[in-house]
Amino acid sequence: MLVVMSNGATKQEVERVCETIRAMGYSPLPMPGAQRTTVGLVGNDRRVDDSLVAELPGVAQIIHVSNQYKQVSREWKADATIVTIAPGVSFGGADVPLIAGPCSVESEEQILESAHAVKAAGAVALRGGAFKPRSSPYSFQGLGKQGLKLLALAKRETGLAVVTEAMDDEGANLVAEVADLIQIGARNMQNYSLLKTVGRIGKPVLLKRGMAATIEDLLLSAEYVLSEGNPHVILCERGLRSFDSTSRNLFDLTAIPVVHGLSHLPIVADPSHGTGRRDNVLPMARAALAAGADGLIIEVHPHPERALSDGAQSLTPDQFTHLVVQLRRVAEAVNRQIAETPVGVA
Repeated sequence: MLVVMSNGATKQEVERVCETIRAMGYSPLPMPGAQRTTVGLVGNDRRVDDSLVAELPGVAQIIHVSNQYKQVSREWKADATIVTIAPGVSFGGADVPLIAGPCSVESEEQILESAHAVKAAGAVALRGGAFKPRSSPYSFQGLGKQGLKLLALAKRETGLAVVTEAMDDEGANLVAEVADLIQIGARNMQNYSLLKTVGRIGKPVLLKRGMAATIEDLLLSAEYVLSEGNPHVILCERGLRSFDSTSRNLFDLTAIPVVHGLSHLPIVADPSHGTGRRDNVLPMARAALAAGADGLIIEVHPHPERALSDGAQSLTPDQFTHLVVQLRRVAEAVNRQIAETPVGVA
């Protein structure tokens, strides 16, 4: 439920609404706006009797949010949310940031070479997994804490924001010490304990859609993070598992405009995991940007043939450079622009 206050509502009237909501057994969430304040009621899972609130002084309107997900919905907040992960790097506005880098951090030489290459091409954030959830227990699982140290080194050398995945509650706190954007991978989209943890940590979160998740599932997972007080969530479409074996996943471009219609949160696209094939990444990246993606996350490796994970879908630095040139043209055609390196970043 949303309580919309009148233009001239006083602080005392807003506080009385909040006190009434608390007396009803729920939590109030005041949201001051440019012209008026809205107070959200959280903690309910069904329609709330609004009679105690509707007649209070200063109340202009009561809006009942119809979806199970509340704080992430357009009903709750009509204006698009802009999530800033580092100075000059924001998702949800006219600028479209590019996140690029290898699937896994493999060595100091590899991650530094990758970081310098993607920055030179136009990326403003570096991706790289220190902790890697893999389908097989015998596959490379990442360098762990050493990988985080190497990401921190790459950040110092290039000034790029860092995006890396947390796999569990303990790891989330370790990742938060280095990452500007904590990634929750597809396999952990419904790990509710982890979602609550990153919600309490408060750092920006990149939430990837699960391999068999509906859009409602994705938005409800985001609600877990927001319900813990963290509004800085970026959604990610990364493809669904399907019956067709010609590509790794079914890249659901429709999800981008659908999410924009249902939620105020930004959504980025991951055509690398979405297709699983290097030759398909370029066309699907262009298509995702045209569909309205608020950012792209692309796997780039200096030597994909030697990659310890996801080499088949990783672009070379030259291929990524070529892609960025194409993306700038697509962005211009849809009245947007590829985000530039922030001023002051070496």
